[in-house]
Amino acid sequence: MSTTTPRDRRNLKDLQTFWRKALDDLPTTPEKIPAFFFSHGQPLLVSEASATSRFPPEILKWCGSKSPLATFLKDFGPALLNKYKLKGIVVFTAHWETDGERLVTDYGDENPLLMDFHNFSSEFYQLEFKSKGDSALSKRVVELYEEAGQKARLTPKTEARGDDGRGYPGPGLDHGVFVPFKIMFGEEYTEIPIVQVSIDSDLSPDAHWALGKAIAKLREEGILILSGGLTFHNLRTMAADRTPLAKEFDDAILASVAVADSQRKQAMVDLTKHAGFRAYHPREEHFISIYVAAGAGEGGEPMVIADVRPWRSDSDGTEQSYMYCHNGIPTRDLSLQMDNSSNSHGQ
Repeated sequence: MSTTTPRDRRNLKDLQTFWRKALDDLPTTPEKIPAFFFSHGQPLLVSEASATSRFPPEILKWCGSKSPLATFLKDFGPALLNKYKLKGIVVFTAHWETDGERLVTDYGDENPLLMDFHNFSSEFYQLEFKSKGDSALSKRVVELYEEAGQKARLTPKTEARGDDGRGYPGPGLDHGVFVPFKIMFGEEYTEIPIVQVSIDSDLSPDAHWALGKAIAKLREEGILILSGGLTFHNLRTMAADRTPLAKEFDDAILASVAVADSQRKQAMVDLTKHAGFRAYHPREEHFISIYVAAGAGEGGEPMVIADVRPWRSDSDGTEQSYMYCHNGIPTRDLSLQMDNSSNSHGQ
């Protein structure tokens, strides 16, 4: 797996050069589309700096519409559309959990949006992203889960998504979908259907690996599998993200993904035993998405596409992390292609 990234991850020009090359290097394999783990970000990604904004310019620099993550997403979406002849997208995020049963959106001609965030100004609740679903794709997802012995069913737009632990009633794609997709594909994208699937509230790595593996066949049917989350997500403290432990955990993530396929699953599962795991994930939901993508991409060779993780050195030479933001709290943004199909097919 290629993990070489620019030494100074604060330099947006260098970062963009790196990820554009990585996107160009994605395998052109129409018979098997890669699966991806990506940082889905937060509503601030669509926020412009202005005199009336309640968010300071420094926050918007790293978290707003001109941030490295937003800039990457603007390149990521078009690259996927240009590289692959997609027939649909199946997406998972950290923001929809169900207990023991997968719910699969079946929203028809227009996907509603669920504004599952709070303490933002009114304009954020007016965000729009027009897209469509597809009953045939939704039913195919359910079919694959049932074939794998996993419970799954459709959920229509007349049904609330269920208790996701966050108290937001109603149906709809959550902000882990419509915020990044709005940046990736534009305010209106109805060329192909988008279907969202819930993750499981047990939040176990093994279960979510199986969750992704169960629908891996979709990749051979023209369907893009995207699983969104964050490799660092601690809303309780910013100070915890500014220790050497952050770099150690970050390096451990990259090392585990680079392990040979036969040992990769165990190496990635063992990340939950790392001292940094609980420090940066008081609750696991934002990290667990990486296992969905890894399960869907099992058997291939992963590749880092974008590693927007700036580090600075203090006067004593100690490296400190500056993670990117989730509601003003630093997080780290990493995007991985979990299956290099050109290698898995021996091409």
